[in-house]
Amino acid sequence: MLKTSPTLLHRRSALTLLAAVAWPVLVRADESAKEPFREPAALLRIGACVVLLRHATTMPGIGDPPHFKLGDCRTQRNLSDVGQQESRRLGAWFAAQQLQPRAVLSSAWCRCKDTAQLAFGQHTVWPALNSSFRDRISQPAQTEVVRQALSRIPAQQFEVWVTHQVNISAITGQGPAMGEGFILDRQGQVMSRMAFA
Repeated sequence: MLKTSPTLLHRRSALTLLAAVAWPVLVRADESAKEPFREPAALLRIGACVVLLRHATTMPGIGDPPHFKLGDCRTQRNLSDVGQQESRRLGAWFAAQQLQPRAVLSSAWCRCKDTAQLAFGQHTVWPALNSSFRDRISQPAQTEVVRQALSRIPAQQFEVWVTHQVNISAITGQGPAMGEGFILDRQGQVMSRMAFA
């Protein structure tokens, strides 16, 4: 069972009260691992990894409305006010840790682009991160593109990729909540989890 580090939760509370910067909820990816627990910040400084992040909290719903159009945010399930706050907390944490991603890549869906933009003030749309919820046939090829890109992340650098639950589950076998991310190594193994919800 995944457990939250009490020390890190205490630090999160202190930062929230004193600096208005939310500390992420941190949990071990693998309880059977022999390595001691490492904070996400430490892993990101080592680099050769990616934060694979599910978009922040949206308005209620599953998938998108029937009249969905990719280029029209009004037809999509978008971030709620809570999700916008989560996105800003995400960016505040990275800033407080003085961590700068090499790149911020996003699905073309508005909820992902908005998460990235509110958190980091920038994003580049990468079709490999687009939702495969309605197109499972393309998912294996899409997942392979993501895996190949993972293998090329250099040491001492990391990237943030904002995408959807279905895409993250295809790579990790795990189902992240909205606003939750996995830190993956070059082989696509989950090293840690972080959440700003």
